[in-house]
Amino acid sequence: MAKIKPFKAVRPVRNKAHLICSRPFYTYKKTQLKSKLESNPYSFLHVINPEFNQSNRSKPNSTERFKLIKNRYQEFKKNKFLIKEEKSIFYLYRQTTNYGVFTGIIGGASVKDYQENKIKKHENIIDKRKRVFKKYLDTCNFHAEPVLLAYQPSNKINEIVQSETSKRPEYEFTTTDKKSHELWLIDGKKEINEIINEFEKLNNIYIADGHHRIASSSLFQKSNPGLENGNYFLSLFINQNDLKIFEFNRIVKDIGTLSKNEFINNLKSYFEIKKLKNHQSPFNKSEVCLYIKSEWYLLKVKPEALKNDMKSRLNSQIVSDLILKRMLNIENLSSNSNIEYIKGNQPIDILSKRVDQNNKSIGIELFPHKIEEITSIADIGENMPPKSTWIEPKLRSGLTIYEY
Repeated sequence: MAKIKPFKAVRPVRNKAHLICSRPFYTYKKTQLKSKLESNPYSFLHVINPEFNQSNRSKPNSTERFKLIKNRYQEFKKNKFLIKEEKSIFYLYRQTTNYGVFTGIIGGASVKDYQENKIKKHENIIDKRKRVFKKYLDTCNFHAEPVLLAYQPSNKINEIVQSETSKRPEYEFTTTDKKSHELWLIDGKKEINEIINEFEKLNNIYIADGHHRIASSSLFQKSNPGLENGNYFLSLFINQNDLKIFEFNRIVKDIGTLSKNEFINNLKSYFEIKKLKNHQSPFNKSEVCLYIKSEWYLLKVKPEALKNDMKSRLNSQIVSDLILKRMLNIENLSSNSNIEYIKGNQPIDILSKRVDQNNKSIGIELFPHKIEEITSIADIGENMPPKSTWIEPKLRSGLTIYEY
């Protein structure tokens, strides 16, 4: 039984929604961030970066910095850039991209469901990151970017979504990353109760994106047991079959003293290897592609090289175990500076051009995971390998804000 809660969002006034909502600040390069902040005084990036263009800056992730963020947020509300809903409702959000259309319900997800493993994780939680965001919540008392939660398909929820999206949206705008955004207000008592009841029938919810923010919300709730809104966290619930999962490709910056022929010969212990005339992507989860010295190779893992368990047969785990660890002695993938990760929704020549800049580097193209692999790993209490998926949609900050 999954719990979902309507809430009173703080959200942009209609005529500034397209200007206020932003990508998360960490997705911008420094030059992009500077340009956005200089050209758009309404951007939510000004809330997250309250000391822009100031010479004396507070320490990142400090309480002092978080207090400045809270003050700027209050300024946005005072100036009526942001307004608060008068009653608790749900929100329906649709994002249209060139690789898919994503529609989900924005509401509060239950911290207790997470603590009782009804909301299941598949990623290792780094304690330091969890505590930093908890400190942010302690100081700022708002959450501006929903985590992404996936639910198993429900015909009734699909019917509600289709009915609501037939109406005129509250917001409708397109952003410079070529994505279109629409938001509907689900404020009817009947529709709200239907959503709550339908989610109560679902047994498992899976975290698609936002593991550390949820873990931080759990810490926050434990330290604020009397705070009603602290029992929930801001989430977008989406049908798991509607997610788009890209691979995370790898660049090894330096393979050491191994020559190209030595490296490929060593790989033959675990893979059948075929040299390619031109680039082609892997066909299935038993294959990866290797780029080395301006040439592409198709690697198909030998069955006898695999252990007989689910995790060992994951495409990203094959790369970790048989190439990075055994060939190159790379153990800690999440913090090793010799590894660079390239999102699979980018052109493959980004990887090849970067490898061409360094004659000691190699590129590895993976096969994207299926949602069933992620949910199966979560069901058995295991974690996916670090940086194994890039999951869309990526949600914008400042569209619906959850206050504690």
